[in-house]
Amino acid sequence: MTEQNQIKDTFGRTHDYLRISLTERCNLRCVYCMPEEGIKLRNKSHFMTRNEILSIATTFVGLGVKKIRLTGGEPLVRKDAKEIILALGKLPVELAITTNAILVDQFINVFKTAGLKSVNVSIDSLIEERFNSISRRIEFQKVKKNIALLIAEGFHVKLNVVVMRHVNEDEVTDFVRLAERENVHIRFIEFMPFDGNKWEWDKKVSFNEILSAVKSEFGDDSIIKIKDQKNDTTKCFQVENFKGTFGIISSVTNPFCGTCNRIRLTADGKVKNCLFSQDETDILAAFRKNEDIEELIRTSILNKKKERGGHRDFNDDFVEDMKNRSMITIGG
Repeated sequence: MTEQNQIKDTFGRTHDYLRISLTERCNLRCVYCMPEEGIKLRNKSHFMTRNEILSIATTFVGLGVKKIRLTGGEPLVRKDAKEIILALGKLPVELAITTNAILVDQFINVFKTAGLKSVNVSIDSLIEERFNSISRRIEFQKVKKNIALLIAEGFHVKLNVVVMRHVNEDEVTDFVRLAERENVHIRFIEFMPFDGNKWEWDKKVSFNEILSAVKSEFGDDSIIKIKDQKNDTTKCFQVENFKGTFGIISSVTNPFCGTCNRIRLTADGKVKNCLFSQDETDILAAFRKNEDIEELIRTSILNKKKERGGHRDFNDDFVEDMKNRSMITIGG
């Protein structure tokens, strides 16, 4: 792979990390992800087939993609998820997945066969009643059990926690304490605005507030900053003598756009060059017409804005005028 063949934007950022959404469906109804009224279910003809996913992913690999993460919705609810994971595992990429872990116990051997070692689990509370309220489902015990299973089976486990004011911000230090004896990595995510999730600035808990809570609990001198890698979205830390780590993803108050290397492919075959971009490129329609999708991919990334999809900040006007998708239809 020559540098000339890599996917770059006008700001010199190389894009070598592809996130593929396998489905818009989910077995949870998390308040920050899915609108309260749900989403309109569409015919399966609107979405990529297994073979289309593999062919399009192979094109991206030919353009320099080195990592693929499977997302949703909940990727494991797709009926052919097993076959897709095993097929993508044969590509020369690092394969990872983000899941709510409800079905994980059915996929342990699939993950291992595919060489998938990194699993991100979305869990927003350690309190069962609160978890059920946030997710609008009663699956806490199943998720808790499967997280323990992933750790026991030796997977690299990250727990994704969307922190929301007056909802779960009081659990920040409880989550960090999980990393004391287990090699688990806690990632706190600032609440971000998407269609239908009733985002307000005051509901956000900032990077500084989260870090301050941890320092107050464990002591400022015991918090060790971990060196950031080139394309990290997370500012990572470790409490002294803890086995695991914690980090903060501050997309709202301290965006990491300058080193972004991510491309998102939605379940219906649209490329989003930024999580907050309102523009999409339909490569599935072109693929089905046997058109060359490489140029479409390159053009989409070339048109990527400097930060936040072209929005300077998340003010009230942005939220009111937002025409972005709901989170469940983007794929995280």
